[in-house]
Amino acid sequence: MSELNASPLINGRSYGWGDIIVTVGALPVTGITAIKYEEEQEKEDVYGAGRYPVARGYGRVKASASISLSVETVMALAASSRDGQLNRMAPFTITVLYQPESGPIVRDVLMNCEFKKQTRDWKEGDMKKEVELELLVSNIVWNK
Repeated sequence: MSELNASPLINGRSYGWGDIIVTVGALPVTGITAIKYEEEQEKEDVYGAGRYPVARGYGRVKASASISLSVETVMALAASSRDGQLNRMAPFTITVLYQPESGPIVRDVLMNCEFKKQTRDWKEGDMKKEVELELLVSNIVWNK
């Protein structure tokens, strides 16, 4: 058995949604229902003599993110922004803190975030509403 599989439990608990604290700027956001963020880097094989790559080239790193908030949270953010428009807010930082009862605390920081647009979408019978907002992010600092 490999060392990676020797201990089936790490601190006896997995990270879950209830362990996540998200702040926009410096304010904790309680009306959050989802967050997604990722980073990808351009990579390609470089060929020379023969059939196989002789090196690998690395290009840009691109971060992307989206956040889903209750409509009440969206309206509160919009009210605090210039002209009530989320897409005109100054760049801000989003911190995602994974804070389980036991185990290591992990902090990811989404840098220079801006909302790309402001949207509302209602239909008959809606008693609650979540709004997914796409973000422009310069970079992500993983496990800061």
